[in-house]
Amino acid sequence: MISAFDAIRTINRQRSDALVVYTMSPVRYWDAVSTEPDLDLPIFGGMGKACSVGLGLALAQPSRKVLILEGDGGLLMNLGTLVTIAGQEPENLVYFAFDDGVYNTTGGQPVPGGGKHDLAGIARESGISESYGFDNLEDFATALPDLLQRKGPVFVSLKVEHSPDIPAFHVGSTGAAMKRLSAKLGEQ
Repeated sequence: MISAFDAIRTINRQRSDALVVYTMSPVRYWDAVSTEPDLDLPIFGGMGKACSVGLGLALAQPSRKVLILEGDGGLLMNLGTLVTIAGQEPENLVYFAFDDGVYNTTGGQPVPGGGKHDLAGIARESGISESYGFDNLEDFATALPDLLQRKGPVFVSLKVEHSPDIPAFHVGSTGAAMKRLSAKLGEQ
């Protein structure tokens, strides 16, 4: 298992100027480490929707890398988006699914089929051929630079666990974050 916080730190170190769309548990970690908050788009109150919003951004900004950070519960609620992503073939999209087997943000309830599914396999069978799974931080950190350079869409499932140092969850405004990101992209 990988510490979710360590996975987030590893992604942040490699993100460069990528746009990052994230929701639920990743919000707790990403906000604590992001070095480019003006390029971040948190999705508050939209469990399972980071992948849809991220796909839209990837299609609208084809010259910029778009990273999606979403929990397994959110992905399982919106599996159809994997097929849509595969059909649209955004070359600049990398989707990270944090597979902890629970709805961590809402109290730790188990996700349906927890421990019985293979998210990278589901993504691959949905048409995303560049699908990978990691349960070891060193392997993930070593592979990440190459994964971020691959022609997308790329799907990465991370088997994670949460440590006691998990940052507090805060709810912000997705609308305000969208305006901030839109203004930043308009400057460039």
